[in-house]
Amino acid sequence: MRVGLLQYAPVIGDIDKNIRIIEKSLEKSDGADLWVLPELASSGYAFASREEAVLLSEKLSDSKFVRFLMSQAQKHRCWFVSGINEREGDKLYNSSVLVNEEGVIGVYRKLHLFKNEKNIFEPGNLGLPVFETPLGKIGMLICFDWMFPEVWRIMGLKGVQMVCHPSNLVLPWCQTAIPGYALTNRFYVATTNRVGTERGLKFTGRSVLVSPTGEYLLQGKRKKEQSLVADVDLKKSTDKQITEENHAFEDRRIDVYEINQ
Repeated sequence: MRVGLLQYAPVIGDIDKNIRIIEKSLEKSDGADLWVLPELASSGYAFASREEAVLLSEKLSDSKFVRFLMSQAQKHRCWFVSGINEREGDKLYNSSVLVNEEGVIGVYRKLHLFKNEKNIFEPGNLGLPVFETPLGKIGMLICFDWMFPEVWRIMGLKGVQMVCHPSNLVLPWCQTAIPGYALTNRFYVATTNRVGTERGLKFTGRSVLVSPTGEYLLQGKRKKEQSLVADVDLKKSTDKQITEENHAFEDRRIDVYEINQ
């Protein structure tokens, strides 16, 4: 399977321009079976207020951005994972969608909200789903979720083969932490981060694709918009054997992991 990371700078408040940026990037890039886009790829990130975020949000059942991804999935014979500013009733969620030509196959809502996201979005309420697809078992996290090792381990225990991680990272540590999560859980991680600045925020770029043995398969530049593509073998994510005598999950000492021990 070929995995693509589409690293670019979404424009705050202009869904149509963001669609054109993505479309142009796809036309110029090598093909991929699965493309991972940044967090809030539809709307931009640094909202001036919740009211502005509401204006830039979409219901998944009636989303121009989702329809665009569907059309591109059909044209390029691929799947997408993308961040989106999701509206459900009067609530907003910082969400990620798994999309093919037929529509939205899976949704994840960000669990760990960063800084003033807490004033705009509701905390995620869909848990940590893993989606069975023809490509393999796909899970999603979003940006600051990276800080919490529990979510990675739960994904691993659920049998995920690749965690797709749309991001708008401003802290400098995530890209160096990802190999540890991939290695200790023995699955692929695809972190697509945006680049550029937006209303005073500077994003760190450096999107990464990491193997189940913690190796960087792709590494983006700090400031450059670019598409990155690599081949992966998701079957490698099912091999949790470290040595002939050691297994990443079966050797866990869950009898001593309770905090009151």
